[in-house]
Amino acid sequence: MPAICLVLFALMAPTLAAEDIDRQARVWASSCAGCHGTDGRSQGAFPCIAGRDADDLYRAMVEFKTGVRSYASVMHQHASAWTDDELRRIARFFAAQSAPSAGNR
Repeated sequence: MPAICLVLFALMAPTLAAEDIDRQARVWASSCAGCHGTDGRSQGAFPCIAGRDADDLYRAMVEFKTGVRSYASVMHQHASAWTDDELRRIARFFAAQSAPSAGNR
């Protein structure tokens, strides 16, 4: 019986790890809510990033981080705080969120 439990746990481990990664990305992404809204659904002057393409979001954050996008913004400071892997995970988090309907942007 203990062997069966070990096998079942081993099979579940990748799923649990993926859930932990998503959970961590959500925590990191929460720092974006002040400007971009809860889960990236901005209701104001800042861009809505929910549902945007993950590669586009990642590229934009790297451009802020490296100074390629250098217009007046706090994004350089925010993006500089994360590793490239963390930026990819944050971008995938926002890409996975449903974008608000056109009337709620």
